[in-house]
Amino acid sequence: MESVRCEWCGTDELYCRYHDTEWGVPVFDDQKLFETLILETFQAGLSWITVLRKRETFRKAFLNFDPNKMAAMKETDIAALMQDQGIIRNLAKIKAAVNNARCYLKMQESGKPLGSFLWQFSDGKTIINEFSTLHDLPSKTSLSDKISRELKAHGYTFMGSTVVYAHMQATGMVNDHLTSCFRYRELIDNSH
Repeated sequence: MESVRCEWCGTDELYCRYHDTEWGVPVFDDQKLFETLILETFQAGLSWITVLRKRETFRKAFLNFDPNKMAAMKETDIAALMQDQGIIRNLAKIKAAVNNARCYLKMQESGKPLGSFLWQFSDGKTIINEFSTLHDLPSKTSLSDKISRELKAHGYTFMGSTVVYAHMQATGMVNDHLTSCFRYRELIDNSH
């Protein structure tokens, strides 16, 4: 018998693997959280599968999402990225990625590593939702509004509430797998 999964991933093999192994799994590692946050900014206005298919190219283009290397990028590096057909070539998003790497480092230097900063909003625990249809899933919440405001206050750009909520879903701050999905229960059971 085949497992029932959230229908948003359809039957695409890459999308299904991402759904089954990554989406909604709690991430506490600062570097991984940063990578996901940057990728979510590139998703804005697009479908996640578009970004997912380009993820490896993004990793190369953005130097494995090393914030130190990204923060050191110059206008010439940004111009080169605008020519890279393997990524989403949006100047505002590329500039935001470089800016956000600098913000990440500033926060870290001031004793606010990204992981502890983000997870403080949910007391370090996954918020378990109970959605039965895709229609029920919000694109943002009052909590993502608050986190978005806080990140912007720290200088982050391209960091709207919808981007933040997608990040919360992807990194397991919320469990938004549908209640009928096999991963919904697995993630709850694995959290104990």
